[in-house]
Amino acid sequence: MAMVAFDTLKFARPLREKAKLSREQAEGSADAMAEALQGDLVRTADLRAALAGTRPAIVCWVAGLIGFQTRAFIALARALH
Repeated sequence: MAMVAFDTLKFARPLREKAKLSREQAEGSADAMAEALQGDLVRTADLRAALAGTRPAIVCWVAGLIGFQTRAFIALARALH
């Protein structure tokens, strides 16, 4: 998985200076954010690889819907004629 660069010091400093959080609160928030960002992030390549296996099923499903729609249209045309 992709790793995200996250500067915890840069994140914690405004929390201490502007939000007036204690050092422990600011550093704890920064650590929690860094941990969350290092989790299971999905890259575009991973997503494409996961979706590649579903393509045949989607094609079959769409072809079936087109066939059903065509038969329904023909039946409706015969009923109205």
